Amino acid sequence: MNYFRTALLLAGLTALFMGVGFLIGGKGGALIALVVAAGMNLFTYWNSDRMVLSMYGAHEVDRNSAPDLYNLVAELAARAQLPMPRVFLMDEAQPNAFATGRNPDNAAVAVTVGLMQQLSREELAGVIAHELAHVKNHDTLLMTITATIAGAIGMIAQFGMFFGGHRDNNNGPGLIGSIAMMILAPIAAMLVQMAISRTREYAADNLGARICGNPMWLASALGRIENAAHQVPNYEAERNPATAHMFIINPLTGQGMDNLFATHPSTANRVAALQQLAAEMGGQGSLPTGGRNYPSRGPWGGGVRRGPWG
Repeated sequence: MNYFRTALLLAGLTALFMGVGFLIGGKGGALIALVVAAGMNLFTYWNSDRMVLSMYGAHEVDRNSAPDLYNLVAELAARAQLPMPRVFLMDEAQPNAFATGRNPDNAAVAVTVGLMQQLSREELAGVIAHELAHVKNHDTLLMTITATIAGAIGMIAQFGMFFGGHRDNNNGPGLIGSIAMMILAPIAAMLVQMAISRTREYAADNLGARICGNPMWLASALGRIENAAHQVPNYEAERNPATAHMFIINPLTGQGMDNLFATHPSTANRVAALQQLAAEMGGQGSLPTGGRNYPSRGPWGGGVRRGPWG
């Protein structure tokens, strides 16, 4: 089902990309758009992690430079039975995180400095477990390819406004058609993103809660990040709103056109689902996922520590 869903999403975005190309340049434009989309998909497959990490100025850390963070990722990856991903820090005040990479063997987890400073160790464990769930579910490649093509659709639509507006209606979309394309094409791309984002985030919340052993750690982290995201801007995300769906919480502040890219499900609904899962796990212990059992206790035993690294 994952492979079918991925193929369907990419086919839809590619068709939209070709449609915009057709409006700008007819059959030749559609063919060029198809070739460009194929090249983008191939490039993104091999360079997805480097591309998005570079965009956000993330720098890699190891056990020597960030021992607490690195060891936490290593322990949770072992619990999820995943290869150790590369670990990155972003110099962003807004608490947030994302995962990227074409497969679990080439995955990376990136967190912001704000996340390290504002969350407790248990909350941070919930966030990292959520990102590892994306890796385990093979969401990371899909997320990056979606961001790449959606961003390209927005750019080509704006190009169509400039280029098509000077053409007559017989040879191009014309001024009115170009304006409509500039507005509707990015919205259509956003709707395709939303179609998969909601189920993907709920699934990662569920599996991430099982990996860390306590759904309420993740629920608490989501609430903290949600509150901060509306107050602390992430300027790089504001410049690249098509990447917003990659983060655990929408990093956009909701100003201007940001709401067009609100690809995440309601945080309140996510917390409610985690509370329900916590009740189920409290009564039955940790439930099996994919034939594997995750312990009901967290990686540091049963005690809840205070402070980021208490």
